[in-house]
Amino acid sequence: MTHPLRTVALLPLLAAAVASATAQPALTTDRVQLARIAIDRTEVTIAQFARFAQATSTVTRAETEGGGFEFEGGWQRRPGWTWRTPDGVAPTSTQLPAVHLTHAEAAAYCRWAGGRLPTAAEWLSAAFTEQRAAPPAPWQRGTTYPWPTGNSPQGANTSDADRWPRAAPAGDTAAGVNGLHDMGANAWEWVSDAQGNERRTMGGSWWYGASQMKADVVAWKPADFLAVYIGFRCVYG
Repeated sequence: MTHPLRTVALLPLLAAAVASATAQPALTTDRVQLARIAIDRTEVTIAQFARFAQATSTVTRAETEGGGFEFEGGWQRRPGWTWRTPDGVAPTSTQLPAVHLTHAEAAAYCRWAGGRLPTAAEWLSAAFTEQRAAPPAPWQRGTTYPWPTGNSPQGANTSDADRWPRAAPAGDTAAGVNGLHDMGANAWEWVSDAQGNERRTMGGSWWYGASQMKADVVAWKPADFLAVYIGFRCVYG
């Protein structure tokens, strides 16, 4: 990790999301087809991960080890903070990103869903270069933008002034390049690139300012780390 990271009643809804899970081998999600791969339009949500956990009897490390981590003058373990309750209480929405997951847990979900974690190169291409055959205005096919949100970071969930105090639900922020949400900010996203026991994360999070959304940011974290602002999405093909 190159520098410290800061972090900071809908239980019936979560129970319903888990109860609706079936043991199917794949999960239908909203995907965007690019040149060589398809990619999830949003970060994987609590509701989606609930189906996976139910179908596979998965119990995550945050659940067995006493909770995930938040940075507050150093890394602090937060009892009860898991993908089910990211901030230790019933989530305001099951469409919030699934966080407090290790790299291996994120990769296992993607395999179950019929996909995999993207490489950093795939992620960057999807985040910054418009590839849709006929994108709506103002997007232009073949253009590489300075931000995942286009020509400015406006519409992303960062630590700058916006309407989201912490994580935002899937699809709540502005759609960006390729119609994708939250490729910049909201939650860091695991990708498959490895450096020893570390794995790369992309895009920044709600804790940071917009600068962490830029393509030249390189951030590595221990593969077994689990925190309140690390999520993921999958690619297919």
